[in-house]
Amino acid sequence: QVQLVESGGGLVQAGGSLRLSCAASGRTFSSYAMGWYRHTPGKEREFVASIIGSSTYYADSVKGRFTISRDNAKNTVYLQMNSLKPEDTAVYYCAASTAPTSGYNYWGQGTQVTVSS
Repeated sequence: QVQLVESGGGLVQAGGSLRLSCAASGRTFSSYAMGWYRHTPGKEREFVASIIGSSTYYADSVKGRFTISRDNAKNTVYLQMNSLKPEDTAVYYCAASTAPTSGYNYWGQGTQVTVSS
């Protein structure tokens, strides 16, 4: 069982920055693929970014503004969000994939990010 706890959300003005953190339990965190997704009411859940080993992947909508990283010693994955836009407002979820064929099988509770114009 893996528990994921997100933190770092909040209210920020457009153009500002936030850093989300996701602390994970589990002894083999370094082997997990980790991802960030976001959800806005009335819309589908949207992929934001993922990190698999040292490889990173981003949605086109955040490329160049967001950076995903991980600290395996701290069992934590981060999402640095710069140049935030009102359309980035959403609940952000951390997800973990603990096996190559499992997909994202663990999810955090989410953290709200609100960007004011």
